[in-house]
Order: sequence, then structure tokens, then C-alpha cells
Amino acid sequence: MRIAFVDGGTYYHHATFNDPALRRYFDLNIYAPDLARAEVELRQVDCLYVASRQNPVDLIAARETIARFLADGKMVVALGESRADLWLDGVQWRQGETNFWWWLEPGADSGLRVGDAGHGLFARLKLADATWHRHGDLIAPPGAVSVVDTVEGRSILYDDAASGPGRRIVATLDPCYHHGSYFMPAASRFLHGFLPWLKDGAPAIARPGVQPG
Repeated sequence: MRIAFVDGGTYYHHATFNDPALRRYFDLNIYAPDLARAEVELRQVDCLYVASRQNPVDLIAARETIARFLADGKMVVALGESRADLWLDGVQWRQGETNFWWWLEPGADSGLRVGDAGHGLFARLKLADATWHRHGDLIAPPGAVSVVDTVEGRSILYDDAASGPGRRIVATLDPCYHHGSYFMPAASRFLHGFLPWLKDGAPAIARPGVQPG
């Protein structure tokens, strides 16, 4: 899988893209304000990786470019805090109050659960690697697979190959922000599992015997 990293120009995008342990997973870096005019660059890649916490204005301007990329049968990864509902068709996001310190509470429960335990991402990750805090939640479209659920029956990460041409992986998680800010170890673990899985073609079926725990 050839992957283009969409870079909003922030310190945490720069730190994530240039991390020596992660850099090999990305084939191109596209500056977010240039994305609407990046047709030539996008023909060179299979996946558009929209790193977390982008300015949605840049992505809204690139909405048609992103739609054409999907129409070519390619993949878009839309990570959290970038308002994917404003620039990616079919995304339904609901803002919620974020509890940044839930693990300090007696009997703490993140409110997250394994969605489809057979999904291929669980060959690389455990639920704990996708657990830090929520920035709202999602309604998985019909035919999509919710990989990580909330206890309320919504999703924080889903894999959608049913809503039209191409494939969309949408999450409310913001791993690039936390990894690039050098805090929240789970977010770093998430990237160290998610990016190799993505580079390998994002297989949708887990290997036999893998326990998502």
C-alpha cells in the first residue's frame, strides 16, 4: 500500500511523519492546504492518510479531490478531530463531552468495547491500544464494520467498503496529536500497530488465533 500523509503543518504532524520508527510507512507528504490541487501526487498512491487534528477548512476545500480519489477505488483514512463529517460523504459524527482523566476514577471504565473481533486490525492491536479518550462518536454506515464500539452502541472506529467506491476508515481517535506531543502511550502503540497493518494492505480478516483483548 502506497500511503500519502496529509500534513497540516503542525508540530505533531511533523513529529509523527518524521519519527524514524514510522517514516517508512509513508510514501509522500502532502501539505493540507495543497491537497485540493494534488491530483498528480494522488495518482502515485493508494491511500490518503488524513492525520488527526487538521484544519477542516483545508479538507472541505479538497472535498471533490478526495471524492475522486475514492472513485478510483482507493482508500481514505480519516482520523479524529478533523470533522470528517464535513468533507467525507456518509460520515455521521456526534460531538460528546471528552473525559480526559477517566482512568483516575474509582472503577474506571473507558466505555469502549471490541466491535468485530475478527477484523484484521486486531492482528496488530488490542483494544487497550485504541483506548485513551473519546472525541465524540460515529454511526457506522450500513454494511460497514465497527472495529471499536462504545457501550452506547455507536462506533469510534469503523471500516467502510460499502458506502460507495473505495474504502473509508474513519475514527474519532487522534493518535498523531498525542504521539507527536509525546504523551499518551496508548496512542503511540496504536500507530505502531495501525500503520504496519495499513502498509500491508489493511487486510479485513484477522489471522486465526489472534485475541483482540
